[in-house]
Amino acid sequence: MRSNPGGGNAIEKVLAVLEALPAHERVTDIAAATGLPKSTVHRILQSLVDRQFALPTGNGSYVGGPRILSLAGQVMGRHNPAQHAETALRELCEDTGCTVHFALLDADQAVYAAKLEGDKPYQMPSRIGRGIRLHCTGIGKAILAELPPASVDAIVERTGLEARTPRTVTEPEALRRQLDEVRSRGWAYDDEENEPGILCIAAAVRGHTGAVIGGISVATITLDPWRSPVERLAARVRRAAAEVSAALGAPSDAGSGPGSGPGADPVSGS
Repeated sequence: MRSNPGGGNAIEKVLAVLEALPAHERVTDIAAATGLPKSTVHRILQSLVDRQFALPTGNGSYVGGPRILSLAGQVMGRHNPAQHAETALRELCEDTGCTVHFALLDADQAVYAAKLEGDKPYQMPSRIGRGIRLHCTGIGKAILAELPPASVDAIVERTGLEARTPRTVTEPEALRRQLDEVRSRGWAYDDEENEPGILCIAAAVRGHTGAVIGGISVATITLDPWRSPVERLAARVRRAAAEVSAALGAPSDAGSGPGSGPGADPVSGS
């Protein structure tokens, strides 16, 4: 909600009413939420009704109209999550010097939607459009940790727990314990579990409904140690994941926790 819309121009007042409409139906409640006079709210709502952005339901109540749904459908039809994540991913890459990945959940796997190479003399074997397993990757475990246990069990039953490397967790109970740890601290770690010699730190990304839709990660090789302690890097990755989630319209309280907000420690580039 915009602060002090009552002191803004007409556009600010209209936007404030539109933003309040999903959570408040009555003119009195919308006025209280926006700080606008009831007469102003009523006048704006009448204009929104005329343009089908709102619909009256009787007894002074209103809901979103078909024009909102139509516009939302058009926007989502052309929605490119990677484009919305670009700024946060670029800053994460610059701050850490690591390769940065953004992957989206696709049925029982995740698919790389964006990749930025770090300032290293080597490149990661990953590529945009490539699918990755969930049980043995940082991004995959960050996603699984946010899914209901029954959904995780169903995915494991369908896909199995392939041993990608000698470090891959292949027992369901061991995976559950790992996911409990991920859920508790808010980030996941891939310690050569998907590719020999590659380490990843990852955090989940949420969409406009608040549900997990993917994750981001920083990656390096075992021969090139992390520039900063893992906990500091993890805090930076969580902050970037929160920024990407916000850019995708996730509710502000979705997936909040230590290390995910603007006040998280920056990562030293030295």
